[in-house]
Amino acid sequence: MQPGTHFSFGDHKEHGFVASFTSSIPQHLAHWFLEREQFDPVPDEPGLYRLSEPERDGPRRTRQAVHDLRRRGYIVQADIRLEPALSTGPRRPVRPHGLQERRSRLALAAAGRTTQRSTPPTASPPSARPIPPKSTYAPTVHLTVAAGGRSR
Repeated sequence: MQPGTHFSFGDHKEHGFVASFTSSIPQHLAHWFLEREQFDPVPDEPGLYRLSEPERDGPRRTRQAVHDLRRRGYIVQADIRLEPALSTGPRRPVRPHGLQERRSRLALAAAGRTTQRSTPPTASPPSARPIPPKSTYAPTVHLTVAAGGRSR
């Protein structure tokens, strides 16, 4: 292991994809980073973490963890098959009608003209409605009290 290494990643015959940290990084900080990268502590083996759900694209997720930690400035040692720069796994297939196509359709719709209005809006402010003339007649209303009861 090279001097100053913070994390190590590799394969384990029993636990699958594993990670560990060295004494050059505080334990609580290493624990926090590895949990964010979806590695869980292995019971009865202090300092060893295994990838949760390794059958769900484990090699790619482990390479991504190596990449993320290096991008944050940590020195990471990884097995050759888990090294992001040296091993490129098969590209994930692009689903038809995926997110990129949906975004393109939304962008085109936002850039196009709308059919909601047939005439362009006027420059007058929205409060410029015509006010009806005030009536000169104001009727007077007299309320009557019902006999033998309280008024409502």
